[in-house]
Amino acid sequence: MSRIRTRTLLVGTATLAAALTACSGGGTGKADAADTSGKSTEISVNLRGKQAKAGEPVKVTLADGRLKQVTVTDTEGGKLDGKVSADGKSWTSGRNAAPGTGYTVRATAEGGGSAEADFATAAADRVNKLTLAPGKNTTVGIAHPLSIVFDSPVENKAYVEKHLKVSTSDNTEGSWGWMQDYSGKDRVDWRPKEYWKPGTKVSLKADLNGIDSGDGGWFVRDYATNLTIGKKQVVKVDLDNHRLKLMRDGQLVKDVPMSAGTPGGDKASWRGTAVLMSKEGTINMRSETVGLGDAYDKMVDYSMRLTWSGMYAHAAPWNAAYFGNTNHSSGCVGMSDGDASAVYGAVQVGDPFEITGNDAKGTVALNNGYGDWNISWADWQAKSALR
Repeated sequence: MSRIRTRTLLVGTATLAAALTACSGGGTGKADAADTSGKSTEISVNLRGKQAKAGEPVKVTLADGRLKQVTVTDTEGGKLDGKVSADGKSWTSGRNAAPGTGYTVRATAEGGGSAEADFATAAADRVNKLTLAPGKNTTVGIAHPLSIVFDSPVENKAYVEKHLKVSTSDNTEGSWGWMQDYSGKDRVDWRPKEYWKPGTKVSLKADLNGIDSGDGGWFVRDYATNLTIGKKQVVKVDLDNHRLKLMRDGQLVKDVPMSAGTPGGDKASWRGTAVLMSKEGTINMRSETVGLGDAYDKMVDYSMRLTWSGMYAHAAPWNAAYFGNTNHSSGCVGMSDGDASAVYGAVQVGDPFEITGNDAKGTVALNNGYGDWNISWADWQAKSALR
């Protein structure tokens, strides 16, 4: 049952006490407020009881007179903001009531009377969570998208997308695009129309608390991240000429010989734009993890991940005879220890590796790391659920 408490600032105590008894017994979600003339006016709340339906805005209605102010707070101290209607008769929260949450509603009429009501929403039967990239307070290269991977399927994609707010310091144009992540989970990325401008400040607010994702369940919290765009760097990988060039602000910083994937089969490299996902240092690389049998099992230095499927740029001293003349690796871009160390030290997570040439097995897919840049801007925009 809804527990309704009422009080008057000036007069009408007897009337309000009577209303309190009726509301507590019947659970009607109604309370009375008194104005300065002693007139009693009825206020009702659309949600009431201990098992109210989540996922709806809170609406407070005044029978007579005009509402002055309404506050809705939860048990954690959070607040649902909202607006009074033009006629002053009602107030509606801008966000939904979240599952498994208790709320207190306080309403004040222009005449001076006030009323208070409590309700709680039913707990979620299923909860959906998500992972944001990049992480908070990070600096990334000019190609890194904002990326969200959901733990459970998102059926209500358009509704969820409406609650994802991106802000930039320079009004960067961009769009959300939905896909299935390489892991098989639902994912949505926000990609600028063109590479980010260096120094841009970016923030994402995912105001999802109280949003139903569909079969995957409810979101029961908000999420946020922020980042800064770092130096303007592009790594150009020419598969046919066996060169890797690091460009900064349009100027050549490093030009090194390399050997990429052996053409003509599964060991060939990908072409297109791959985004540096992580700098992983020294790692163990095993061929069976990428479907190449027992071809190799090596500790590899200066490892820079480019795709989920296992394409890296890294040191490959065992392949030195092929640097600058032949593609002869199992799909990665290999360099000498010294060159790999220099490139590793200079690049940023989020730098684009623009890979060109005929010696490739295809183009990096959207979900194979951050392949967002491998389709046109128009095609990317079409992947928004709001188009």
